[in-house]
Amino acid sequence: MTHVSPKSDVDRPVIFEHADEADYAAFLARIPMADSFRRKRLIYRSTFIESWPDIRDWFAAPLPIRIGCLNGDKQAHPTYPVSFRARSYLYYAAMTDRIRLDYDFLFAVGNMRVAETMEPLNAYEGLDALVADSAKIGYSATGVQAALRVVLPRLAMNTGVRSFGELRQHHLDEMIAGVDAFAARHDTHIFRNEKEDFPAGFQRSWRVKTRILQLLLFQNGNDVIRPQIIQDKRKPIASPRPDLQEWANRWLERKRVSLARPTVDHMAVSMRHFVTYLSTRQPSILNFADINPELFNDYLRHLQFDIAPRTGAPLSINARRARAGTVAKFLSDGAAWDWPNFPTRPILDPNDLPKLAHRVPRFIPEDQLSRLMAQLPSLECEFQKAALLIARWSGARRGEVIRLRLDCLDQYPDGTFRLRIPAGKTMRERLVPLHDDAATALHEVIQRRLEANDRPIRDDKTGDLVRYVFFRRSGRMSADYLLQYPLNQMCRLAGLVDQDGKPIVTSHRFRHTVGTQLAERGAKLHTIMSVLGHQTPHMSMVYARISDAEVLRD
Repeated sequence: MTHVSPKSDVDRPVIFEHADEADYAAFLARIPMADSFRRKRLIYRSTFIESWPDIRDWFAAPLPIRIGCLNGDKQAHPTYPVSFRARSYLYYAAMTDRIRLDYDFLFAVGNMRVAETMEPLNAYEGLDALVADSAKIGYSATGVQAALRVVLPRLAMNTGVRSFGELRQHHLDEMIAGVDAFAARHDTHIFRNEKEDFPAGFQRSWRVKTRILQLLLFQNGNDVIRPQIIQDKRKPIASPRPDLQEWANRWLERKRVSLARPTVDHMAVSMRHFVTYLSTRQPSILNFADINPELFNDYLRHLQFDIAPRTGAPLSINARRARAGTVAKFLSDGAAWDWPNFPTRPILDPNDLPKLAHRVPRFIPEDQLSRLMAQLPSLECEFQKAALLIARWSGARRGEVIRLRLDCLDQYPDGTFRLRIPAGKTMRERLVPLHDDAATALHEVIQRRLEANDRPIRDDKTGDLVRYVFFRRSGRMSADYLLQYPLNQMCRLAGLVDQDGKPIVTSHRFRHTVGTQLAERGAKLHTIMSVLGHQTPHMSMVYARISDAEVLRD
C-alpha cells in the first residue's frame, strides 16, 4: 500500500452559503442523466433556496423537516418535499465546502446515493486500488467497497476531507460519536423502519464499517490507531464485591508488566472466581485480612466441586492448583507490598494442594501419524497446511508457530532448510532444521504475504515492529484456526476419534512426537533441548527414557 506522511491535515474554511446556479449546472452537466432530470434538479435547488434563502436557517430547523422523506413515506410523496428533493444539491454544497452536513442528518438518511456526486469532484481518488489491496490481507473486495461507499461520503460531507491521505483518527472517532448520538435520539422512529435492528444493529454495523476503513488507513500509513477487536473474555465483568475486585485488578495490572497476556488472563479468571466465592460462601468477610488458613482450606474443598463452564465437568487438578496458587500469590504479594488489609502470614500450605500425577508425553504413534497427515490435502487453506507441517516437523509450540516472521526461513550452508523460531515461552529464539515439505509450504505462504505489503505491527513479546507470516486483516491468525480446527477435521476424516466422537490429536502432540523421534534416533540430550527450546533437561530426559532401547526390550 502507498504510505503517506502523517503530518498532513485539512483545514478548509466553511462559509455556509448557497452554491451558484451556474456552478451547480456545470456540475450536473458532468453527470450522465437525461436533460429533463437535470432541469428538475435545478428547479429543486431554486425551490429550496426560496424556502431557505439563508442556509443557516435550514440547519436550525427540526431534523424531520430537513430529512423530508420520513418512515412510511413514498419517495413520490414525502412529508416535506422541499428538503427531500434538494438532497443532491445539499450533497454538492457539502462536497464543495459551502456547508458541513451534521451527522444526525447524514445518519437519518437511510439510502444515500451520493457516489455520482463524489466521482465528478475527484473525491477519494485511489479507492479501487485501496480495495484491491484489502483483498491481499484477507478482506472481500466486494464487501470492503460496499462499506467504504457508505462511510466515505458521510465523512467527506461532515469534515471536508476528500482524500485518504488527510483522514486521521479523530475523524473516525467523531463519526462513531455521531453514530452513538443519533442512536440515543428519542425520535429515531420517525426515520427508521420498525423492523430494523435499531439501535444495536445500527451501531454494530457502523462500527464494523469504520473498523474496516481504519485498518486500511493504518496499512496505508495514515496517523490512525491499529484497530483491534476486544475478545469477550477480556471485557470487564461486573463483580459482586467491587471493593475486593479493585485490589485484584491492581495486582493484575502490575503482573501485566512482566508476564504474558494469556498468563495474566488466566490469573484474572482465578481472581474473579475467588472474589465470587467470598461473596457467596463467605459474606461476612470484610477485607482480605479476614482470610485465614481455615477459610482457604474451605476454598480448596469448594474447588473440588466447582464446574468448568466450557466443559460442564469438574475442574481438573491442574486448574484447581492454578486457581489456588494464583490467589495465594496475590495475598502474599499484597502483604509484601504493604497494601492495607492483607493477611500478614501465609495462608496456603503447599502440601494441601491436590497432588499432580506425572504423565508420560503422549506422542502420536506412527500408524496414526500417517493416517492423520494423509488427510492434509483435504484442507483448502494454504496457511493451515503450512502451519500444520511446521508443527509436525519442527516441534514448535502453538504460540511460536503463529508468531513466525516473514524472514523466518533460510538455509544452512549444506542447503538444508532452517527455521528461525521466535522468542516464545522461554523468551529465547532458536534455529532448527526444517523438512523440505514444511519449508516448501512455508515459502509459498511467505511469497503470498510479501505481495500484500502491509504495515509492520508491534510484537507483544519483544516490542519489535514485525510482519508475521500468519497475518490476516488487522492481526495474527489464531492458533485454533491454524492448528486445532484443521486438526479436528483431519482426525474425523482419518477416524482418529474417541468413543464420544472427539478428536484425539492436539497440536501439542506433534511436539511430543518430534521429541520422541529424536530420542529414538539417538539424538543427544542437548540436541533435543535445542530443537524443542527446553531450558532444563528434565523434559528432554523424559523423551530419552521412554525411547531407551533397554526399556523397550524389557
